[in-house]
Amino acid sequence: MNHYETVFILTPVLSDAQMKEAVDKFKGVITENAGTIVNEENWGLRKLAYPIQKKSTGFYTLVEFDANPDVIKKLETQFRRDERVLRFLTFRLDKYAHEYAIKRRTLKGAKQNSPVEEKED
Repeated sequence: MNHYETVFILTPVLSDAQMKEAVDKFKGVITENAGTIVNEENWGLRKLAYPIQKKSTGFYTLVEFDANPDVIKKLETQFRRDERVLRFLTFRLDKYAHEYAIKRRTLKGAKQNSPVEEKED
């Protein structure tokens, strides 16, 4: 099994429920083909660097997963068929990128679990 990351941008006209349904659909493609989801990050609505299909914003989502190479072709076919997807990028992580992804996840988890310090004036 290889380690992969995929980032996709969904059209901004979707409601929260529609966006979550689309993300679940793509996660389902991975899990139905014997892949395992390692991490999912919803980056939210962000401004695009340039307009795509006359839209200047989009919902960004990152999914890290472990799967066999044949799953990628099925996943990317689903991305191409779904009109809600503006852009997508899937890439295989080498051992250094995989180590960095683990480190980034643990640091992010530590920041979320640590208490927030308030400044006193």
